[in-house]
Amino acid sequence: MARTIDITADRQAALEAASAALADGFAIAIPTETVYGLAADATNPAAITRIYETKGRPRFNPLICHMADLAMAEEHAEFDPVSLALARAFWPGPLTLVLPLKPESPIHSLATAGLDTVGIRVPKGFAGALIGAFGRPLAAPSANTSGGISATSAAHVEADLGARIPLILDAGPSAVGVESTIVKAEGGRLRLLRPGGLAAREIERVAGQPLLRPKTASAAIEAPGMLASHYAPGASVRLNATAVEPGEALIAFGSAAVSGANGARIVLDLSPRGDLAEAAANLFDYMKRADASGAQSIAFSPIPEEGLGEAINDRLQRAAAPRD
Repeated sequence: MARTIDITADRQAALEAASAALADGFAIAIPTETVYGLAADATNPAAITRIYETKGRPRFNPLICHMADLAMAEEHAEFDPVSLALARAFWPGPLTLVLPLKPESPIHSLATAGLDTVGIRVPKGFAGALIGAFGRPLAAPSANTSGGISATSAAHVEADLGARIPLILDAGPSAVGVESTIVKAEGGRLRLLRPGGLAAREIERVAGQPLLRPKTASAAIEAPGMLASHYAPGASVRLNATAVEPGEALIAFGSAAVSGANGARIVLDLSPRGDLAEAAANLFDYMKRADASGAQSIAFSPIPEEGLGEAINDRLQRAAAPRD
């Protein structure tokens, strides 16, 4: 089983143990403000392979490469003016930019799934400090079995991947609770590839232009989180429920009245006061709790589409999508 180190109890021990494991080519679980990541040296093909094997992740699905700061990011990718403005405004934070990979970058093609672009993020807190101490970018998708519910605590990681990795760093629950927002600049325009923990309106405010959203799903995978079925619990997922079937789990929002709730196997409310940031932080943990209740179906109350609601609804739609 994985060794777990509490970062709040011994930050230096966590830095040293993590740096040593990464240098040895292992994939380890690290906390970020979005979700827990399964991190490995983005320049080491054997280490990247461990990420794919540990998660059971298809290798055509690229990995986000995490940097210590903007200066490190500029060593690996070409920044256009709009992307640079966004990086300066929101890094460190829950924003991933898809950028052209510099030919001289040592980031391995396994991390980019062979694309000539790379998704880059600068995380807040301990993860950024670890990357700075390690000195190389870390490829780090969410620390969970591919296609399943993302981990927002060390306990989630332990229950899912604990037997497959050597080290879990514990910093408590993730503050944001959903993955980063991913955008890509093309010809001076910005495309939203994945809504996430940074609201689209904040990006649009800094960029001075609207984010382009695809009218139909694209078959091309340009960034993580674009698979049709993703973030899925074992139970089936039913959206925009106004009534609950007997034995279903109910995940409500904003203290909404839902017919049949008294007969639900478990009732959870993402945010009784209707706060979308609180709802995002609770989303994956509540999905796991509802799934563990033994219900064969999880019913979700309607979630507003504005702000972080766009990211929450994106995750729920993928969780409810038909599965292979």
